[in-house]
Amino acid sequence: MKRIIKIPAIILLILLSALAALLAWLTVTEYRPENKETADTQILKELPLEHTSIRIISWNTGYAGLDAGADFFMDGGTMVNPKSQDTVEQNLSAVADFLKQGDYDLCLLQEVDRGSARTKNTDELSFYSEKTGLGFSYAPNYRCSFVPYPFPPIGKIDSGIATLSNLEMSENPMRLSLPCPFRWPVRLANLKRCLLATRYPVAGTDRELVAVNLHLEAYDDGEGKKAQTDALMEFLQEEYKKGNYVIAGGDFNQTFPGSLDAFPIKDPKLWTPGIVDEDRLPEGWSLAYDSAAPSCRLLNQPYDPDSADTQYYVIDGFITSPNVKIDSVKTVGLAFANSDHNPVELQITLK
Repeated sequence: MKRIIKIPAIILLILLSALAALLAWLTVTEYRPENKETADTQILKELPLEHTSIRIISWNTGYAGLDAGADFFMDGGTMVNPKSQDTVEQNLSAVADFLKQGDYDLCLLQEVDRGSARTKNTDELSFYSEKTGLGFSYAPNYRCSFVPYPFPPIGKIDSGIATLSNLEMSENPMRLSLPCPFRWPVRLANLKRCLLATRYPVAGTDRELVAVNLHLEAYDDGEGKKAQTDALMEFLQEEYKKGNYVIAGGDFNQTFPGSLDAFPIKDPKLWTPGIVDEDRLPEGWSLAYDSAAPSCRLLNQPYDPDSADTQYYVIDGFITSPNVKIDSVKTVGLAFANSDHNPVELQITLK
């Protein structure tokens, strides 16, 4: 009888020891960025910003693994990692082709892998840069030596946000840390959100165009999104007070005003985004988004436009300062072929 009791106790002790060792290792290797750091940058060309009309695109590329055939375990699906590396490479090529054909002045990309197990350590950013001929700035927001959940585990992650452009920059791009809503030990294998700020001198003026790339919190209780949005607006207003033109774009993980009327929440038990509060914007500031078309889909199942369970959102867009005129904004309907997000195009004029 003692032997029968002892064997499970030994097994339990081994499992607890393994868990303690894993937590210790993740704690030691935890990604701890400074509040402000120089972003990784590669310059290919330096074209002066001599025109006041600017074309911008924001696109959460889903690390080239969340195409129309994918679902995701955090959204009610079952998949953990992409189906295959061939699928990843096909999505990468499609995204790169779209960016190149669009001839954008600025490309704000989110969820770009550079050394993750889920994408076989593919440097997706270098691929995009090489295929489009655009230089880049990059800020990591998800670095973990081993994400242990679910099963099979996600494994090593090195991913972030990237801004592609050949416009001349006035100084080094900066990674600006945002508040993290998670505590130890959940924090260890979670994202460390940030802003990526790039600056471009506007020819013939003493002003800069400040472009902010962002990807705000997704799976929190809502307080994280609020704190991060507050930090974002504080930075944007500081730059505008300097006389600069300011644009922030990316994946807000919050629905924009009026979009829930077009795309209501079907199942509140599944992932539900926050809501962008337009009333919190300072006077003269504007939101730029397209509520006529969804910018994101829920990954509870592979994409099926005819299914009643297909959930759409409008969570990708822009914020612009009062001295920026919004000429047009449009979500490009790509049927979520290569990402769970569709790209959003913005055309602006600097006043």
